[in-house]
Amino acid sequence: MHKTKQKTGIVIAGLLLAILMASMDNTIMATAMGTIIGELGGLDKFIWVTSAYMVAEMAGMPIFGKLSDMYGRKRFFIFGVIVFMAGSVLCGTADSIIQLSIYRAVQGIGAGALVPITFTIMMDAVAPENRGKLGGLFGAVFGMSSIFGPLLGAYITDHIHWAWIFYINLPLGLIAFGIIAFFYKESHEHSKQRIDWLGAISLVGAVICFMFAMELGGRQFAWGSLPIIGMLVGSAFFTALFIFAEKRAEEPIIPFGLFQARLFSTSNALAFLSGAAFITASVYIPLYIQGVLGGNATNAGLVLLPMMLGTVVTATAGGSLMTKLSYRTIMISTVIILVAGIALLTTLTPDSSRLTVTVYMIMIGLGIGASFSVLSNAAIHAMPIRQRGTASSTLNFLRSLGMTLGITIFGIVQSHSLTRKLTEAFAGNDSAAGLQSIDFSDPHALMDPASRAQIPEQSLGLITEGLSSSIVFTFAVGLIPAVLALAAAFMMSKEKLDPAAEAEQYAAAH
Repeated sequence: MHKTKQKTGIVIAGLLLAILMASMDNTIMATAMGTIIGELGGLDKFIWVTSAYMVAEMAGMPIFGKLSDMYGRKRFFIFGVIVFMAGSVLCGTADSIIQLSIYRAVQGIGAGALVPITFTIMMDAVAPENRGKLGGLFGAVFGMSSIFGPLLGAYITDHIHWAWIFYINLPLGLIAFGIIAFFYKESHEHSKQRIDWLGAISLVGAVICFMFAMELGGRQFAWGSLPIIGMLVGSAFFTALFIFAEKRAEEPIIPFGLFQARLFSTSNALAFLSGAAFITASVYIPLYIQGVLGGNATNAGLVLLPMMLGTVVTATAGGSLMTKLSYRTIMISTVIILVAGIALLTTLTPDSSRLTVTVYMIMIGLGIGASFSVLSNAAIHAMPIRQRGTASSTLNFLRSLGMTLGITIFGIVQSHSLTRKLTEAFAGNDSAAGLQSIDFSDPHALMDPASRAQIPEQSLGLITEGLSSSIVFTFAVGLIPAVLALAAAFMMSKEKLDPAAEAEQYAAAH
């Protein structure tokens, strides 16, 4: 018995390493992008570096989740680790922004297997009475990755070389690979079923067409141009094909029947909406610190620290409370704090103090943390063992989709707002002379000390005022998904984690 417990502990350590590696790669880029663009060029394509990773990860999640239900978790976890490490090595060798984007997509495919399967292995391997605490621990690791990712990215970029933000994945990946390969033993049988290839291909097509339309619209192409309309039509076509395929498939990638369970459907809606709201603060508070207050990359990374500490607190507490309180009660309590935190961000000005920003960031962290641990359990509540991979991957897919759409849509909102405000500020103003070389439609221009040094003090004041107003306006728009997330929390049914019921399934599978 002691040996079994010890082996389970080692497996959990390997899973935590995998989650840390995959989730940190979403955030470690944030503070390194300025340096990478300076070396590789391609300022107009920098968003692709993040988007390629997230699109590939999102598209892979439901596919690998389903495959793990059919053929076993272990083989696809190991596949995910190998592909992720290969992508990391390639990223470190990239010598153009386009190459880096392609290699980030390879990483994303690996992460698409790792993230959902890691949670499912944890649910399979751990006794029911321990799942609440471990769910909190996994949620805390998500939070910690967001703390250490930007800080580590800034430190490595400043003191070593940006390529090492990718190479650092290799030791973590090798340890996780070794642990799961040698210590994790799957104990329940997997039925061999037909793979829903039409569903898989149409899902990937729908996501890719939509994301490219969102990224390129208003930048490389006008919104009403033929390429953008073509991509949106392509996304609609693939979405319709996906729905058609899923209704006819014997074993669909995303069984629509799962959404008939009220707890599952509301948990997924809440993950999608809260992810979109949360990403607003994660992206635009560092931009506010660097662009408005004039901080450096390390300052921008540090400002996320209080938010992520708040995330760790409620992720851990939420996991521990799942056996005592309903998922609904925990989520309502925390999402109220999230809504309040984002509402307070709309009051920021160029004169706001760092302390004020810190307090608001702590509130947002406290508001989002429980969603990482509680919703992962709520989504698979009462699901049969063989559907848990699918249920878990669907939740992670929709959360990532919410974050990706949030980055894209709020990016459009902020960029258009900034352009409008700067046009108004400099209309007929002589101080605008000589600023044509700076692309103010991209707020990252204001994060570059060399660009800021070119700008006369009077003009810089007008620009930072415009940037501050555009960011605050974006936070106001970010309140919409936050309030809708609170409505979804109120619509959840009142189940809570029941160790006795889970124990029956656990015993049957083992």
